[in-house]
Amino acid sequence: MQFRQFGNRYILRLDKGEEIVESLKQFCKEHQIKLGSISGIGATNQAEIAFFAASTKQFHKKEIHADMEIAPLIGNITTQNGKVYLHLHVNLGDSEHKSYSGHLNTAIVSTTFEAIIEVIDGEVDREYSEEIGLNLIKY
Repeated sequence: MQFRQFGNRYILRLDKGEEIVESLKQFCKEHQIKLGSISGIGATNQAEIAFFAASTKQFHKKEIHADMEIAPLIGNITTQNGKVYLHLHVNLGDSEHKSYSGHLNTAIVSTTFEAIIEVIDGEVDREYSEEIGLNLIKY
């Protein structure tokens, strides 16, 4: 990974073979980023996404092993129990221009991935909601 900082924004490049979610999480830990937003574009050939079914409070996972465009990845940075918590959604497009979307669990960069992280001064925590079945922002 390479990056440059401009004020409260970081411009990152992940290279072929890097895992996106863990790389972003590690970057946030190392730079003490506890609140912010992430957007990114690039490509993957190995990913796992998930759809949350509100009626059953279950995630339905889908593994994808094909060349896909990441167009785009978007999400936020918060904390849960003092640790970095990334909530990322992604849209993956295939060679026939069909798309798959959902929560991004993991993705390996196949060519490159470019991201912008905008840091917000502060910290917002999350807690699990039994009623909803998700980790919600806590105020």
